[in-house]
Amino acid sequence: MASDALPLSHPLRCTLQKCFRTLQEQHETWKSTLAACTSLLASLSNLAEQMQASQKVAFANTPLRDFPDLPERLRHRQQGAAEALLEELWGKLLELQKVWDAVGVHVASVFQLYEQQEGLCQERALQRSVLCPSLADMLEWLLDVERFYHSIYLEVKMLLLQVTYKDVTKMQTLPQAWEQVLQHSLQNVVEDAVLKVSFFLEAG
Repeated sequence: MASDALPLSHPLRCTLQKCFRTLQEQHETWKSTLAACTSLLASLSNLAEQMQASQKVAFANTPLRDFPDLPERLRHRQQGAAEALLEELWGKLLELQKVWDAVGVHVASVFQLYEQQEGLCQERALQRSVLCPSLADMLEWLLDVERFYHSIYLEVKMLLLQVTYKDVTKMQTLPQAWEQVLQHSLQNVVEDAVLKVSFFLEAG
């Protein structure tokens, strides 16, 4: 069995371990943020159904006709609620971006250090052991993770850009559109990467 590509004292080893540990922590935030988006989008869809139903009510033919300003007040209140939910969703998008940025900073530091020691690292790039994957593999996994976060972030952003409280029909279809995003996010890119380096992280 080949020896580890990166001895315990190698600075790139420490940087890689720090990067993957950060990835572990940030991915928990990523998953909880997506779960929060699911709840907010469901609320927005339900609100859209209420808005559409109220638009069909002929208030003049009900006992509520004695309150002529009621339809406008109700519409204003519903629009305010929709705007509040959309604001929360855009806040969640910022949280996703913070995760992507945080991971990106650590990935960049790994590649910067790799370039500084490129000659030595290239000699050991394909070496691996039971406890340590090859350097080439770990670098590839980090790039895969970055691409994954970038892709999902853009999908969420594009979905939110299409949403407006003025289009209640589209608002009602948000859960179905969101389900497609979640299906893409369920790819085990991050989990697989972390699992493959589990012994590497425990080895110190």
